[in-house]
Amino acid sequence: MLFPVYWMLNVSLTPQQDMRKSPPDLFPLHPTFEGYRAVLHDQMPYLGTSLLIGLGTVAATLVLAAPAGYSLAKLRPQGGGIMGLALLVAQMIPGIVMAMGFYGIFLNLGLLNSWWGLIIADSTIAVPFGVMIFTAFMSGIPDELTAAARIDGAGTWRTFWSVVLPVSRNAVVTVSLFSFLWAWSDFVFANTLDGGGDLRPITLGIYRYIGNNNQEWNAIMATAVVASVPAAVLLVLAQRYVAAGVTAGAVKD
Repeated sequence: MLFPVYWMLNVSLTPQQDMRKSPPDLFPLHPTFEGYRAVLHDQMPYLGTSLLIGLGTVAATLVLAAPAGYSLAKLRPQGGGIMGLALLVAQMIPGIVMAMGFYGIFLNLGLLNSWWGLIIADSTIAVPFGVMIFTAFMSGIPDELTAAARIDGAGTWRTFWSVVLPVSRNAVVTVSLFSFLWAWSDFVFANTLDGGGDLRPITLGIYRYIGNNNQEWNAIMATAVVASVPAAVLLVLAQRYVAAGVTAGAVKD
C-alpha cells in the first residue's frame, strides 16, 4: 500500500534524463530538487486556492450539518427517518452525475469558473456525511444534559450552541477533516466547473506540467508530494478524534 507513495517520492527526486531508464532506479541515486523548485515557483497560487476551497467547504459543512444533526438526534422532527434515508441515498449518487447537473445550473446562474462555486459543489458531498456523523454522535449525548439546560432557561439554539456542540468535539473534528480532504482532493468538480477560471485548485494546477509531447514527471510527482503533506499532517493530528467520531453511536448501552 505504501509503495506507490514511496515511488511518488522517488520519481520526484529523479533527474529528467533518467525518467525512462530501464530498469528504473529503486532509489534516487542522483537526486535533484528541480521538481520542487518548479512547485514553489509555479504551484503556490493553486495550493492557496485549494486551501481556500477546503476551508470554505469545512465552514459551509459545519454550519449546515451540525444543526441538522442536532435536530435529527434530539428534536426528532416529523419525517426525520425519511430525511436520514435521503441523506444515505445522496451518498450513492456518482460524482460525475452531480457534476453534470451542477454544470447546467452554474451555467445558467453564471457561477462557472469561480472558487465559491466549487465550495458549493464540494459541500453537497460533505454535508450528507456530516449530518449522519453528527446525528450518530449527538444521539449518544444524555437527554438529561439538554433537559438541564432547558430548566436553566436555555432555548433550542442556546442548548445547541452552549451545551451540545462543545461536547461534540470529536464529531466536529471528524466532519471537518473529511470535508477538507474531499475538497482538497476533488478533481471531477474542479475539472467540470472551473476548468478556465483564474483561481484553480492544485488538482488542476498539476496539468501545467503535462503536454501533448512532454510530461515533466519529476515536477508532477513533486507537486503530488507537496499536495499530500497537508492531508497527511491533518490525518496524523486528528486520528484519535476521528476514531472516536466515526464510531460514536455504533454501540448502545
